[in-house]
Amino acid sequence: MRRGIAALAAVGVVGTVMVAAPAAHAEGRGDIRVVKTVVNAGGSVIVGVKNVKRFPITMTIKDNSGVKGVSHVSAFNASNGHGPVSSLGTSCKKSSSTTSVCTATMEIDPSWIDFYGSGNEGWDANAVAGTWQVNATVQANDKDYWISDRIATFRVKRAATLTTDAAPEPVRKGGTLTVTGKLSRANWTDLKYHGYTKQVVKLQYKKPGGAYHTVKTATTDSAGRLRTTVKAASSGSWRWAFLGTTTTMKVVSTGDAVTVK
Repeated sequence: MRRGIAALAAVGVVGTVMVAAPAAHAEGRGDIRVVKTVVNAGGSVIVGVKNVKRFPITMTIKDNSGVKGVSHVSAFNASNGHGPVSSLGTSCKKSSSTTSVCTATMEIDPSWIDFYGSGNEGWDANAVAGTWQVNATVQANDKDYWISDRIATFRVKRAATLTTDAAPEPVRKGGTLTVTGKLSRANWTDLKYHGYTKQVVKLQYKKPGGAYHTVKTATTDSAGRLRTTVKAASSGSWRWAFLGTTTTMKVVSTGDAVTVK
């Protein structure tokens, strides 16, 4: 079953795997090893509702005879085994007689995520978000090979949007300024953005030419909306800032400049 899970993603087939991901495992022959793996240049993989997301998995591989290449690479959610991802191929660049850097290009199409699990009772397309793991099989010139699970972990996150509106504009000095906004995130079931509820978001302010600092926090309501009031002391810009979660990206709204008279 462990190899079956991996094979689906390796050949670019979107299949349904309704099992828990296996524990880390390695087997093979000889001295070939993956000594370093970096996914998406070290950043989270952010997936929205429309655009296909491509990202690299870069592996540094060593063997005393030299590296032949990567025969298999896959990625999927480490806790539930879901992996609606395609492998678009791998290229390798020799850096020494014993070391090569191989890069696999992976792709997640948001329009496939819900279809991937369709027909399975209780399927939640959004459960794909979270911590993912990488598996790979590498080969050497002397026919050594190594099959290794969990050579790296990374996060796949739902894209998010955040808006800010400060009113009235302009406002008198010492008057009350009402700052509203909305936090939404991608829903992979219907490919739309929905309000993200019960999330703590920071309200930030900066003077012209200055830097933003946090003034207070607020919590999104049942529709993802934000609303708070502040006293207007001087002209400047206001924005909302969300720090993100393990399944949703960090997002900062565009600042809304307000003149105080």
